[in-house]
Amino acid sequence: MKVKDVRLDQIKDQRVDKDNRQITDHDNVIAVYGAKQHNLKGIDIKIPRDQLVVVTGLSGSGKSSLVFDTIYAEGQRRYIETFSAYARQFLGNLQRPKVDQIEGLSPVIAIEQKTITRSPRSTVGTVTEIYDFLRLLYTKVAQGYSYKTGELMVSYTDQQIQDLIVKDYIDQKVILLAPVVRSRKGNYKELFVKIAKQGFTKVCVDGIVQDIVPDLKLDRYKNHDIEIVIDRMLVNTDLKNTKRLTDSIQLAMRHGQGILLLLQPDSKKVRFFSRDVMCPTTGIAYPKPQTNTFSFNSPKGACSCCSGLGILYKASRKKIIPDKKLSIANGGLAPYHKSKQNIWILSQLEQLAKMYQFSLDDPIENLTKEALDAILYGVKDVIQVSLKSEKSKVKKSYKFSFEGIANFIETTYKNADTSSLKRWALQYMDQVNCPQCKGSRLQKESLYFRIDEKNIDEVVRMDLLSLQEWVQNLPDKLSKKQNQIAHQIIKEIATRLQFLVDVGLSYLTLSRSSQTLSGGESQRIRLATQIGSQLVGVLYILDEPSIGLHQRDNQRLIQSLVNLRDIGNSVLVVEHDKDMILKADHVIDIGPKAGKQGGNIVSQGTPAQLVDSNTLTASYITGKRQIEIPKHRRKGNGQSLVLYKASGNNLKNVTLEIPLGTFTVVTGVSGSGKSSLINGTLYPILNQHFYRGVQEPLPFEKIEGIEHLDKVIDVNQSPIGRTPRSNPATYTGIFSEIRALFAKTQESQIRGYKAGRFSFNVKGGRCETCQGAGIRVIEMNFLPDVQVPCESCQGKRFNRETLEVRYKGKSIADVLEMKISQAVAFFEAIPKIHRKLRTLEEVGLGYIALGQSSTTLSGGEAQRIKLATELSKRDTGKTLYILDEPTTGLHFEDVNVLLSVLQQLVDKGNTVLVIEHQMDVIKVADHIIDIGYEGGVKGGKIIAWGTPEKLVKGKKGYTAEFLALEL
Repeated sequence: MKVKDVRLDQIKDQRVDKDNRQITDHDNVIAVYGAKQHNLKGIDIKIPRDQLVVVTGLSGSGKSSLVFDTIYAEGQRRYIETFSAYARQFLGNLQRPKVDQIEGLSPVIAIEQKTITRSPRSTVGTVTEIYDFLRLLYTKVAQGYSYKTGELMVSYTDQQIQDLIVKDYIDQKVILLAPVVRSRKGNYKELFVKIAKQGFTKVCVDGIVQDIVPDLKLDRYKNHDIEIVIDRMLVNTDLKNTKRLTDSIQLAMRHGQGILLLLQPDSKKVRFFSRDVMCPTTGIAYPKPQTNTFSFNSPKGACSCCSGLGILYKASRKKIIPDKKLSIANGGLAPYHKSKQNIWILSQLEQLAKMYQFSLDDPIENLTKEALDAILYGVKDVIQVSLKSEKSKVKKSYKFSFEGIANFIETTYKNADTSSLKRWALQYMDQVNCPQCKGSRLQKESLYFRIDEKNIDEVVRMDLLSLQEWVQNLPDKLSKKQNQIAHQIIKEIATRLQFLVDVGLSYLTLSRSSQTLSGGESQRIRLATQIGSQLVGVLYILDEPSIGLHQRDNQRLIQSLVNLRDIGNSVLVVEHDKDMILKADHVIDIGPKAGKQGGNIVSQGTPAQLVDSNTLTASYITGKRQIEIPKHRRKGNGQSLVLYKASGNNLKNVTLEIPLGTFTVVTGVSGSGKSSLINGTLYPILNQHFYRGVQEPLPFEKIEGIEHLDKVIDVNQSPIGRTPRSNPATYTGIFSEIRALFAKTQESQIRGYKAGRFSFNVKGGRCETCQGAGIRVIEMNFLPDVQVPCESCQGKRFNRETLEVRYKGKSIADVLEMKISQAVAFFEAIPKIHRKLRTLEEVGLGYIALGQSSTTLSGGEAQRIKLATELSKRDTGKTLYILDEPTTGLHFEDVNVLLSVLQQLVDKGNTVLVIEHQMDVIKVADHIIDIGYEGGVKGGKIIAWGTPEKLVKGKKGYTAEFLALEL
């Protein structure tokens, strides 16, 4: 506690002069009056402008309702209202938030925890626009190299070509040729006719000059080179001859599309000249590079094989034949495991069996390679099948060519016109790197333009820290002329890279797909982009930007926000992080509790004033309340799960040992390899083992100890359904049990009602006026749509007959309106329902309603509902729970509640494995695995492991340094 007290005293002493400012009506403030959105209790608040303001409080207390649903929503609405009525009807519907008045509102930019885009064509490079600058750099400065000889490519103007010919071939006979066909098959009869009509009499075919005679044609099955003979001349400096040479070069360039060949008839030597970039030896020519040449989203630059995606989906033998010991008849072919019900497939396979002399009852492992290849990849021969019609009993014969199961799956995926067919095919396919571009996404020619011996793909695969170093050293590697051209471009790239490094993203690569970014990473990318824009006078709103950041990187993030404030902006942050709160200019604490018990301002002022208050947040910051460090660390049950030599992404042949029966935390700086090791390698292995999962794990050697587990449960950060019809009751499965309970009541039995009668998503029991939504949306043309309670059901979602059925005096609508804490007592006698409700209450969600729409839930609430759903399932004492940053969106008090639930799971013999940066979670662990030292290529190693005390004593890595403060 001494360390913490010193830190708090410093906050009070250092900030007392700067921040001991009382906000008055005359100050520069954003004034909010009568905010009633969601659970807000009509609050009035004045938020200082041009300061770093942190809004904190329990999860569900109303932070997002104030910051995002009131202040940001009003800012957006005002912006949209500046457009014409005609334009507004195309811009979506923005409702006026429930607030009386907001004054002093600047233009608002919200940076939320949403991934930037789900498009596979979006990368870190394209989102940050650094890739656009790199494309420009390569267009202006890069030098082309031949993909055949590796030589530096050259290009000439027509005048340079003429000067070279005169210089090198003076007084020599030469033939000037214009290439029209380069190594292609065909007889080219029509081409020769076309050339003759243009007035030419001779061509050079495969190195031999010949006359164009009637009906001239070539062997269509051989590759040919064809050039038009433009001129045969003796090179000299005679004025008349020089004019002739100039005209011939221009004519050759026109017909040869910028390329000219010079043939010496005596020696048969050929020399190439090109206006574009050209190999001096082989004559290979590239078009002069444009910015699109390096774009994988343009046909000019994208790899033709994968269309610029860098990946392909190929049928997987392992997924088609998961168990070679089974026979085809017994379901050995996974896509047709019910092949006995599929007469057409069965009849085809029977014909193949006759051709290759095997039986459908033979184990697949006994089949010959030829037979197996025929089943998977088809046969050229025509197969005849006879089938008897069930109606007419007439036998009909069909002839067809068998394309093979693997080929059929790939064709189905490529040409399917429904998502269900695509999904069916995808479960039997693997994602592989494109064999043509090797995952670079670009066509071959684009990759042979280099700067400092690196092509653009090699540059975007560097982590940002390495790339930053390369860019800084680049001016020394360029010529004076290149530096003049590239100076401004390099400056722009360096500036943007610095912003990304400053917000803790130095481990990312520009080639990283946006789909793989976490919410915190995508938020920090947008933050870096905004800092780079250097806007002034803007209100920036951020939603927990510290998510996914190690404490070391958190200091950099805070400094970035301070910089954003210092250039003249207001920064409003929803956050629970202790360091962020203490570094703020102004702190607003909302509470006192969550849900209906929240929605009030319980404290506001400087961090020093917050520390002196008696709020729940203040008590955790000062240490009056704290998450207790356990007196004893568990050593486990003596068994371990050991993963050997994991090498995916940046992992350096890591061997991971998890003692079973413990609370284990995996930590390390951002990008060190935690997710690659746990989410990318360990979980897919266990998922395949227990549930035949389709996700392929990253490379590893072997795993031991799986036999000590009987299931694995992964609670990740993917969102629950956020449609208005989704709610905690439907997501957790409680609603199905409640509907079944209502169907068993005496009234339902008399009326013949089934469980479906009590669903608001099915016709019959729901209100048909609003179709079970409880509200009606009234379209207002160019004004925002208005939502009003349904006039038929008054918002209850069900029709009168359904609401007449009651259980313990409550209708189905009454039950949906119950708070979870009320429902726990109400359904105490029904174990299936009670167990799930009890778990929701234990993770701190007793205040939310069973039927509360998912759209009104905060991120922390949604994640805890997902966690509770998994925790409510019966554990066996041999379960491994994997949680990825479960403290996302949680207040100190919520973390305390969550940890008690997880510790109970471990007490029953289960193993809990958590990826986490939050020090309160790390300090209570039985076992810590610290990965580092840095992120990206400098990470990927387990640098320390053992109890928290052992880590602190070892003093290895950044985690030990910050953990020492906690212990």
